[in-house]
Amino acid sequence: MLNDVLTFLKIQLNQYLSVGAGSLDPGKEPVVFPNGRIGDALSIELGAVSLLLVRLEEEKILRPPNLHQRTLPDGSSRDVPPEIRLDLYLLTIAHYQQYDDAWRMLSKVLQFFQQNRLITRQQAPNLAPSIEQLVIELVTQSFAEQNEVWSALRLPYHPSLLYKVKTVLYQGDLAVAHPMVDQVAIRIES
Repeated sequence: MLNDVLTFLKIQLNQYLSVGAGSLDPGKEPVVFPNGRIGDALSIELGAVSLLLVRLEEEKILRPPNLHQRTLPDGSSRDVPPEIRLDLYLLTIAHYQQYDDAWRMLSKVLQFFQQNRLITRQQAPNLAPSIEQLVIELVTQSFAEQNEVWSALRLPYHPSLLYKVKTVLYQGDLAVAHPMVDQVAIRIES
């Protein structure tokens, strides 16, 4: 599910930046994921906008009153594993030789997300079936928060924008129900 969201946004940004926004290098994808293995230092590709997931947060305000019960299409209810609603924090990092190129590309990213603050499956049929909609908002960090993010990444600062993608719903399979506990056996050994 996380892969679906990140890949979808990368593809959409690549299409937008390649076609109408004037990509700086026509033979190369303008938006990439960072390089590096898990646990190693990240490598932000030169000449591209990197899309990096920096935080996951559970959205607790929109939770249903009974986390373990769902109403099925036929009107009946059943116990199911609880759904998890997630907010994703995506850092878009522009790493270019020329400082003005970085800001020009980030301006295009800003323009894309401003035009697409709400992405629904009706607007984007290639959105994964498990994703109902994506709501995207720009996050303004204080200088201290921004410093913490870049220090945690162990990277020098590059022009960047932070976005909150909300609410991504993860729900287990409705066909898999919790087994009912109908007997409790107590065994005492001496």
